[in-house]
Amino acid sequence: MAASRYRRFLRLCEEWPAEDSKRQRDLGSFLRQRVAQAFREGENTQISDPEACDQMYESLVRIHTNFYKNKYPRLKDTTFTGVTVEDCRTILATDILKQMDDMKKGTWKRLREKFSAKKPEDDSK
Repeated sequence: MAASRYRRFLRLCEEWPAEDSKRQRDLGSFLRQRVAQAFREGENTQISDPEACDQMYESLVRIHTNFYKNKYPRLKDTTFTGVTVEDCRTILATDILKQMDDMKKGTWKRLREKFSAKKPEDDSK
């Protein structure tokens, strides 16, 4: 029985898209990591709580198939601020978040990083 659960999770991981704009921060990559941890022995893994495993799978399937988005359609594809889905994706992209973090740094810290021979991570030690 664990083998069929493992195969279902693998199929779900294959179908789940990976977002390139959110490198290592998207739900698809997190799901792949968790499945790898939970099924370390592959099909031979012993599942301690099969009901919880099945519930988790069904919940992930509902998220993947946009069950609730289809069940409760929205009238508009914007938020109360007027921001569209594409704007949100752009803002949450890894590159943009990195640029925002760089903008938060003070002038002295940016100059020190620019002219320092060692990496910024070394300064925190």
